[in-house]
Amino acid sequence: MLTAKNLRKEFATVLAVDDVSLEVLRGSIFGLIGPNGAGKSTTIRMLLNITAPDRGAVFYDGKPFTPAIQNCIGYLPEERGLYRKNKLLDTIVYFAGLRGIESAEAKKRAKEWLSRFDLLSYADRKVEELSKGNQQKIQFVISILHDPALVVLDEPFSGLDPVNQIVLKEIFQDLKQQNKAIIFSTHQMETAEKLCDEICLIDHGKIVVEGTLKNVKKQFGQNSLHLEYNGDGSFLRSLPEVKSATIYENYAELVLNDSAGSKDILPALLERLDVRRFEFVEPSLNSIFLSVVGADETIRHSEKPAAMAHAAPAVAKTSADPRVKKALVSLILAAIVGFTLIGVEVMKPHTDWSTPALMGGVILFAVYRYMKTVKDVTGELAARSEQENGHAH
Repeated sequence: MLTAKNLRKEFATVLAVDDVSLEVLRGSIFGLIGPNGAGKSTTIRMLLNITAPDRGAVFYDGKPFTPAIQNCIGYLPEERGLYRKNKLLDTIVYFAGLRGIESAEAKKRAKEWLSRFDLLSYADRKVEELSKGNQQKIQFVISILHDPALVVLDEPFSGLDPVNQIVLKEIFQDLKQQNKAIIFSTHQMETAEKLCDEICLIDHGKIVVEGTLKNVKKQFGQNSLHLEYNGDGSFLRSLPEVKSATIYENYAELVLNDSAGSKDILPALLERLDVRRFEFVEPSLNSIFLSVVGADETIRHSEKPAAMAHAAPAVAKTSADPRVKKALVSLILAAIVGFTLIGVEVMKPHTDWSTPALMGGVILFAVYRYMKTVKDVTGELAARSEQENGHAH
């Protein structure tokens, strides 16, 4: 379905993505995971042709990206982009119209999805009256209403309560059964572990772990120990037999050194804890994440969401960038001069159409330069914001 080869994206001071290749098959769920600032969102933007890669290419069913492919894709961005003053049903129908769906059919599909999310009674209410979680549901509906073959979801569970997370997971499975390809980015390792057929873990713009979930777990061995206990387990990570540890209240996941076994660690545990459960299991995706990325990254990602909720999206800063301002001034000047000369020429008794044609070309080129500048600057600011979020604290 989708193949990306050797993607690279570098901005002025940020190497956001470095030689990323991946393949997503129909009828599968592909998890793009990693800490904040890893390059996930920039990768997604390149997959969707929102940001052009500096190097590498993306193919859909073996073909390069074309406008026709756009309508085969559903995209849920991490940032919300709904018209807050519009009514729910009108908003969904409007976006469906952009995908070529007629109003009557769009309303029919919209009501079906609103009913599934228990939002049908909200159809005539304004978007701004909804909670963040319900706005997330509406954005999800918009992303799949046109029945895309490929669904790309950036942090789809953001703002959803546990009940609605279950509903969304069920929809994922339905889409998979319909032979659709799903790519989703998430920080929720437990969710990724339950849903994904394949994962790709990115850190600092590079792929560090990839493959089917089964093969990834096999790669990291069987030396993962789950404990349940009474007592203070804070000492567990300092034991010489422990490579890494995720410690909760009365529960811990330990990854032991390759040479360590139960006889090496159990005496130290029994000496200080009342052990209720002692079990060697497959490593969890969370423990693999910690092993590869490091606990410090996990601390960062757990601290960042609240702060990020108050941060302005990179797109909002685009218009203030000097390059965008310069391109806009050039566009305005080209439009003023061009339309003036066109008007003068058209008013002549015998119009020479070469001048209007030339001026029209100048104006179109200025429009192209402005749009390209906006696109490039938006991608650069987004990558910088992503990396700053990942490396704060």
